[in-house]
Amino acid sequence: MRDNPVLRIVAKIIIPVILLFALYVQFHGDFGPGGGFQAGVIFAAGFILYGLVFGTEALRNAIPPGLLRFAIALGLVLYAGVGATTMLLGSDYLAYGALAHDLIGGQHLGIFLVELGVGVTVSAVIVTIFLAFAGRNDP
Repeated sequence: MRDNPVLRIVAKIIIPVILLFALYVQFHGDFGPGGGFQAGVIFAAGFILYGLVFGTEALRNAIPPGLLRFAIALGLVLYAGVGATTMLLGSDYLAYGALAHDLIGGQHLGIFLVELGVGVTVSAVIVTIFLAFAGRNDP
């Protein structure tokens, strides 16, 4: 792709738009269609496009493997931590109403945090899988 300047310029323009749309889907997932999984896939698609156009080494430099592993664990801990917190507050696992003084506020906070955990994990896992397959050599 290094000899195709049009593709590289278009990718530089469209990748931030893809990432911005992923954030929109993430933050509006509890009000309409979308949520953590969809946002994670869209976010990963932006990074995969970056890897396809600029090379997997450029993607590895932008997102080191250690950061991807940390993001996978962080999303899982965030999801499970919300459930553990609701149990520590004397309610059922993932009973979001226990997270705030009013039921609606707790529902919004709980859904937001769980969907954020799902989005972070899905995005990091998909990018990790892409790098694992893109980095292998054919025999």
